Amino acid sequence: MAKLVVYDPPMCCSTGVCGPSVDPLLPRVTADLDWLKRRGVEVERFNLAQQPQAFVANPKVTAALREYGNECLPLVLVDDEIVARGTYPDRAGLARLAGVAVADEPVTSKPEASSCCSSPTTVTIGGKPGISSGGCC
Repeated sequence: MAKLVVYDPPMCCSTGVCGPSVDPLLPRVTADLDWLKRRGVEVERFNLAQQPQAFVANPKVTAALREYGNECLPLVLVDDEIVARGTYPDRAGLARLAGVAVADEPVTSKPEASSCCSSPTTVTIGGKPGISSGGCC
């Protein structure tokens, strides 16, 4: 199985999903990388602000930073080859790069209505409709 490594631009935390304004792309990237891990892909992720030594330790990353500056980030490497520069591939792209079939993703069924307060069904508790006796609501 492939090894995929992401070198992120400087961010306040390891995933970039903190602070007052979160880039909506970053939670998607985190979910996509977790999805790859669940399919057996070895995934590593490094943040320039938190782990600069990882950037220095990889000659290809160092060379890209010298040539293009921080604009080359994020860098995505598969088996130590740069496969994406300056952008995060979507899930299908990451899957293709890592050799994982997107069709492997299970189809999730629509959850059935529960007897909780969020259910569209009327719930009768203790013989009195609409009155909760300490259940979920």
